[in-house]
Amino acid sequence: MLVAAFALALSLTAFLLMFAFIRKVILPENSVRQRIFALDADNQLLAEKQTGRRKLKDIPFMERVVKPAGEYLAESIQRFTPKQVLALVEKRLIMAGRIDECTAPQFIAVCFLGALTMWLLMFYLVSDSHYLLIQKAVYILLGGILGGLMPVVCLNTMAQKRQEQIACQLPEVLDLLCVSVQAGLSFDAALSKITARMKGELIRECKHMQEDIRMGMVRRTAMKNMADRCDVQDVSLFMTSVIQAERLGTSMGKTLKNQADNIRERRRQYIKAEAMRAPVKIVFPLVVFIFPALFVVTLVPTLLLMAPTGRHYSIYGIAPANAYCRYWPRRGFRPCLRAIQPSAKCC
Repeated sequence: MLVAAFALALSLTAFLLMFAFIRKVILPENSVRQRIFALDADNQLLAEKQTGRRKLKDIPFMERVVKPAGEYLAESIQRFTPKQVLALVEKRLIMAGRIDECTAPQFIAVCFLGALTMWLLMFYLVSDSHYLLIQKAVYILLGGILGGLMPVVCLNTMAQKRQEQIACQLPEVLDLLCVSVQAGLSFDAALSKITARMKGELIRECKHMQEDIRMGMVRRTAMKNMADRCDVQDVSLFMTSVIQAERLGTSMGKTLKNQADNIRERRRQYIKAEAMRAPVKIVFPLVVFIFPALFVVTLVPTLLLMAPTGRHYSIYGIAPANAYCRYWPRRGFRPCLRAIQPSAKCC
């Protein structure tokens, strides 16, 4: 028993010594060697990028073909597109919050590609059809217009949803700003606390404004730029009131409290107006989807009973044409129940 315990303790000691040796000597050397190899690989890749000597098989297809073609198409469109159109598209992208993902020439290129794709699709669909030539031309033209307008409609929808989110989040942000300023924080400190703990489209715009101020932009100009990016009336009123309070030296707490109450009331009125529009919006689905079903349920049985056909319908089934009651004044209108069911009493 003692020999077994001694052997177990000796083997455990040897295992611990080997583990400590591997942990202290071998693993650091391997980790250092791996780091050196990684640095060498990164340096080699960086040198290849700088000298342009990357192998063709190492370059992805998107980076090798699609991206240069898109950049060339965007540059060509930028040269031939008027500056007013580019400024309008860029403003819509800013309002939708997608200016970091897509530029104005790239968006116009997407519209052009959508129109071209729909043209080709409509040409393939109507080429073997029996339509006239003028009809085929009209279908192809309408398909191209719809394909080109589809990205514009999606962009306008995203911009509208973003504006709704900003308008919905503004009262809450204003309440928190008012409470923080009245508690003793400055406007910048309160805004920093709120942006660090909240998320949303309005918070993103506030962070953008803070970054502009840190980069040296005047606060008044940064606030005006934020109002222009959001394009929401409540945000414009709030920024104008803050700029005036800063310029005139009035109390920021009172200004924020008045603005919070005002915008909260405006939001309440907007919700009431939307609730008043609800009955008008229900009319279309009611007429298109619900009324036809009610008409089918209520009128179809009556029309089947009144149908002047050779086979007449009754509550017991279909009666033959000669099964009519002789006592009924309008012969041929109502089937005789006795002919259909012998136990029934005739009217």
